[in-house]
Amino acid sequence: MQQSDFVPVSSRVTIQDGVYRQLRHALMTGRFEPEQILTISSLAESFGTSHMPVREALRRLAAENALETAPNGSARVPSVSKARLDDLCRARIAVEGLAAELAAPNLGAAGISELEQLVAAHEASGRDESVYAMLGKNREFHFALYRGSGSEVLIQLIETLWLRFGPYMRMLTRHVEPILQSNEGETYTRHHHEALAALRKNDAAGVKQAIVDDIAATQKLLGTLCR
Repeated sequence: MQQSDFVPVSSRVTIQDGVYRQLRHALMTGRFEPEQILTISSLAESFGTSHMPVREALRRLAAENALETAPNGSARVPSVSKARLDDLCRARIAVEGLAAELAAPNLGAAGISELEQLVAAHEASGRDESVYAMLGKNREFHFALYRGSGSEVLIQLIETLWLRFGPYMRMLTRHVEPILQSNEGETYTRHHHEALAALRKNDAAGVKQAIVDDIAATQKLLGTLCR
């Protein structure tokens, strides 16, 4: 990710949270390379802030295990490994599968319609060869579904897992970009359509299985890319 992509944060009331939220979103959507070094000075320049809010944002992200910090205050995106991938996906399957199952009876027609629109937007982004927009819509779909569970605890756990999954999302981005540019581009929404079909039938077990299959398919793909 180019640090120039960040939006300057100027309000003294929201400056710390603004830096934290932008960095958090960037990590969660795979904008940084595994093992990439993030320095306080370069980030402060990108955000147009002093060092203090950046230092605090990095500290908070390190506490969430999204970053590793060095004694000089700089931070590093964690490395990737097959073992760590499998561990994260095992947890994701357990927690996200439960959230999807709990959400199924709660969404109703309006909730299903929102998910349908997100899948359509996801696919349109893929056709436009916009990988980050596509992955952004993928995230929106998952969290729109999970919010239907009504569980604040599950959503917080899932957000933490997605944060720690960030380096793998970067690997996925590098893999997907050339595929989108080919004539055989794949938008990776098959399991989302399966979840929607199950939701329309009020099949909670089917919704859960679709999400489990979605995560497992990503795990299998990334497993071939890990060192």
